[in-house]
Amino acid sequence: MYPVPRVSEHHLAARRRQIVDAARRCFVRDGFHRTTMQDVIAEAGLSVGAVYRYFPSKADLITAIAEEAVGGVEGILADLIRRDPPPPLLDALDRALEYAEAQMGDDGVLRIAIQVWGEAQRDPALAAFVARAYDGIRSNFETLVRRAQRTGEVPPDADPQAVGAALFALVPGWFLQCILTGRPDRATYLAGVRALLRSGA
Repeated sequence: MYPVPRVSEHHLAARRRQIVDAARRCFVRDGFHRTTMQDVIAEAGLSVGAVYRYFPSKADLITAIAEEAVGGVEGILADLIRRDPPPPLLDALDRALEYAEAQMGDDGVLRIAIQVWGEAQRDPALAAFVARAYDGIRSNFETLVRRAQRTGEVPPDADPQAVGAALFALVPGWFLQCILTGRPDRATYLAGVRALLRSGA
């Protein structure tokens, strides 16, 4: 009897990537509700068993895609938090928007974000995941605000939670406008934010 060859971690990761990419294309093209697992299987070009081995349900695929979108933003903010000295808050916002801009194309994850928000209204498990993920991003912005207070960029009596929440809101506020209307571009948006900050100084 011959031993069964072990599948490498690289192969497993590549297969999972293939399935997630196929699901994302299906969701962007047809939406969550019209897309079936059979659609994803056909798009991936894999067997039923191969797909279900990684993702037992469509909800698991939706969560995996949402995790990727959140993970990208969290990684950028974590990198900014580690910098010494910390970057100005507008630079930090620009880095988050730059990531968002790269993910707004037809194959980007942010076009699915709007669908995730809608799905979270009816799926308690997805709603809990979105709440946890967004709490994490908001917390990262709050940390950046606290560092900005130490450098004098933000007044010491400002509420870091409030300022962090406002900064976080500027990211989906921008990419939602872009996806739905095609504008404004990143530079214009940042110029508007900069003008608002100056007017409130």
